[in-house]
Amino acid sequence: MTTDTTAVFDYFSQVDLPTPTLSDDEVCRLFADVFGVEIDVHALGSQQDQNFRVFPRGESDPLGVLKLSNPVFSAAEIDMQDAAAALVAERSPHVRIPRIVEGPRGVMSAWWESSQGRIHARVIENISGRTLNGSGYLSPTVVAALGALSGAVSLSLADFTHPASGRVLQWDLRHAGRVIDTLLPLEPDTEVRGVVQRAADAARAALAPVADALPVQAGHFDVTDDNVLRADGAAVPDAVIDFGDVCTSWRVGEIATTVSSVLHHDGASPESALPAVRAFDALRDLTDDEITALWPLVILRGAVLVLSGRAQVRLDDENAYATDGLDREFRILVQAASVPLPVITAATRAGLGRPALDARGWTGRTLLPFASPRGELDATTESPLNDAGAWLDPSALDAAALDALDAGAAMVTVPAGRAQLTGTVAPLPSTTATIPTGVTLWLAEPTPLAPGEITVDGDTLTWTSGDETVIVSGMPEGSASGILPARTRLVVRRAADGAVPPARVSPALAAAWRNVAGDPGEALGIPTAIPADDDVLVRRHEVLAEVQEHYYSAPPRIERGWREHLIDVDGRVYLDMVNNVASVGHAHPHVVEAGSRQMRLLNTNSRFHYRAITDYADRLAATLPDGFDTVFLVNSGSEATDLALRLAMAATGRPDIVAMREAYHGWTYASDAVSTSVADNPFALDTRPAWVHTVDAANSYRGRHRGTDAENYAPEAVAVIDELAASGRAPAGFIAETYFGNAGGVALPEGYLTDVYTAIRRHGGLAIADEVQVGFGRLGEWFWGFQQQGAVPDIIAVAKSIGGGHPLGAVITRREIADRYRTQGYFFSSTGGSPVSSAIGLAVLDVIEREGLQENARVVGAHLKGRLEELAQTHPIIGTVHGSGLYLGVEFVRDRETLEPASAETAAICDRLLELGVIMQPTGDFQNVLKIKPPLVITRASVDVFVDALDRVLTTGF
Repeated sequence: MTTDTTAVFDYFSQVDLPTPTLSDDEVCRLFADVFGVEIDVHALGSQQDQNFRVFPRGESDPLGVLKLSNPVFSAAEIDMQDAAAALVAERSPHVRIPRIVEGPRGVMSAWWESSQGRIHARVIENISGRTLNGSGYLSPTVVAALGALSGAVSLSLADFTHPASGRVLQWDLRHAGRVIDTLLPLEPDTEVRGVVQRAADAARAALAPVADALPVQAGHFDVTDDNVLRADGAAVPDAVIDFGDVCTSWRVGEIATTVSSVLHHDGASPESALPAVRAFDALRDLTDDEITALWPLVILRGAVLVLSGRAQVRLDDENAYATDGLDREFRILVQAASVPLPVITAATRAGLGRPALDARGWTGRTLLPFASPRGELDATTESPLNDAGAWLDPSALDAAALDALDAGAAMVTVPAGRAQLTGTVAPLPSTTATIPTGVTLWLAEPTPLAPGEITVDGDTLTWTSGDETVIVSGMPEGSASGILPARTRLVVRRAADGAVPPARVSPALAAAWRNVAGDPGEALGIPTAIPADDDVLVRRHEVLAEVQEHYYSAPPRIERGWREHLIDVDGRVYLDMVNNVASVGHAHPHVVEAGSRQMRLLNTNSRFHYRAITDYADRLAATLPDGFDTVFLVNSGSEATDLALRLAMAATGRPDIVAMREAYHGWTYASDAVSTSVADNPFALDTRPAWVHTVDAANSYRGRHRGTDAENYAPEAVAVIDELAASGRAPAGFIAETYFGNAGGVALPEGYLTDVYTAIRRHGGLAIADEVQVGFGRLGEWFWGFQQQGAVPDIIAVAKSIGGGHPLGAVITRREIADRYRTQGYFFSSTGGSPVSSAIGLAVLDVIEREGLQENARVVGAHLKGRLEELAQTHPIIGTVHGSGLYLGVEFVRDRETLEPASAETAAICDRLLELGVIMQPTGDFQNVLKIKPPLVITRASVDVFVDALDRVLTTGF
């Protein structure tokens, strides 16, 4: 035990560090004796110290955190920790740092004479907030904030000196190799020993060339998920605690330690830690040597954590903190070593904007004799090979290659390093590993390989010559040694330093693997062109109006759709849970063919005479009750709503309209005027023109009247209409969504539309049904939303679903209403109801009817809603599940009693779902509702993927 106040700790002189284990009673007694305060205590975890949250006796507000330092640490070391914390607090005021608490007898810091000897006790300010520890998910924003805290602490301590800073800790990464050598022989589990040994050997070898050149300074060296806090409700951490590991070491060890703590979290991988490295580098400007050392040090940190944690548990098997950490510490090591060091280092250099090191060139002879002519297949997202869902056919690529061979090609290839969609037979759940590391190859004739050492293991041939190793996969059983077979799909990859690239990697690692392993095309004499950087988003921002927004702050570039799938240029497949525009599924062959055929025939101004517009208007009217005999065709929902309002005004000769609050109807002048959703326009209610009058949003969950009290909405709306009429301003019409879509699929109270429609008609007005979002079979039980209410409107506006993604909208009404529009002049829409639009509209109706998509919405939607309601039983953030069929809403709340909207949480949930391959967006005035309205073709299996992903997000964090 160290008692000399000037001595400093040397781990290697005392490897075993048993944790102090004072009883609660003794702690309370000594606290009162020394600090003069009677307390209650709550034990906190620590691997080598003993920590408590302390409360004045009988009170609930904590006095602070009592830290009983391990007796091996001297007064000088404790003084150094406090001095370092004070300096960071002074130099980085944006970082919350705990101070020593003042008590009735002065600073609460003293040496206690305890039953276990002399122990230092000090009370540190209790900083509000929660740590990031556990297995939960860390978003890129949080990871970056961790790196920024690590950088701020490092910068603050850059010139800090103290007599005790030279102490030797097991956590000082300069001594990691020695710690491993000390503890590894003591580890009884041979499997664990093997994992640690292999990872540590590789890391030490990579570190050795740069170790002597690494900058050294004082640091915290424990800015980890355990030791940072984020305030309640805050998105990112802003506090750093526990300066117990302060010492002098390699500067880069600060961020290496931080990065290691990211790797055990849900879904974490080495590349997901790069935001922390970028944030640290922005403050500390890592040298090339530090970048080279970073990942070896992350691995060594993981190895030390594994061995130290297991050693501590063997020493003190009642230390729950150490025991609980064993699994996550092992995950840190496994993840840190999951990508070869040269590859993750190259990816880190690229992520920091550093020049790439020279790519590995081909040093041997060409693997195959020159084959001419050669064909190259395009298997990327936009390739015609993938049309009509062919990308899901496992034979599609082979068929195209064999056709090319039959046409005379001697060799057909698919290049490495480019996204390959063709042959993605299991798209969900989606994966980010979409970039092939090998060249896919077919040969017209059996072809001998160049001379080299050849081994065959199963379907894999390995060719080695000099410094080059090539792996050929796909060899048929019984193939002749050294001869590649004809008309067989083979994949050729290059290995580097014994590391064989996986068949596919994520875009974040693709360039790094190519840089390290080299281009496999060079081995075949066909170098692969490096794909150009994607600048489409930058150009979009330059050329489009800023107000014309896009989903997500960093959106994937989507270039293909199929059924309920969306596919980006990297070949990643997403589940589309939000696209009611693509009602019958993306790229439905019948719709595509109808539009294509009509385009070949005729597409012109709708004022010409042709059959398609008549046929479509007939079919559309036939879906509605008797009396809806007249159709106007336009291009969008906004135009449809605008025209519906104009019809009501023209038919009645009045200007006033009654609209429901919290609704969105469109962006044209008239449709925007009746849109009152503050999510779409924060000033919606304040800027309504005088001819718009609003009634309460009839939301029985969140509105002014809830539950059974929702029956009050209808009489109150009727009263507004009656009062307008009594004042001499009888309204021309009442407009509302027939099923409250903008709120996330909230059914209107029973009888609401019947009562309000009756009132508006009693005063000579017209009932306008906005079916833009919920109509056309989406609700499952009903083809039109107004059918759920047992009410019939006078005018119906519809769009979105009716065009299956094509710009098409319609207004359907009675002839006498339509004829009154003549008082406003005449109507036409040049492309509304054009030949192509009409042909596509007919095709959409064909698909809905032939494929039973309304029934699919009913059955699959009921299954989906049931599963979501099951989630609500285990996740309190789910307030309720709204909707019917395939128009559902999951409403997130912070409190089920107050219904405080969980708006920020909803946005974060959507971002996390995107990472898991699910497209989802929020809706509602508080943007706290998931708007679930996928293509009507979605399957039960796909909605299960969505619910499983949502469950994972709500369970592991966002």
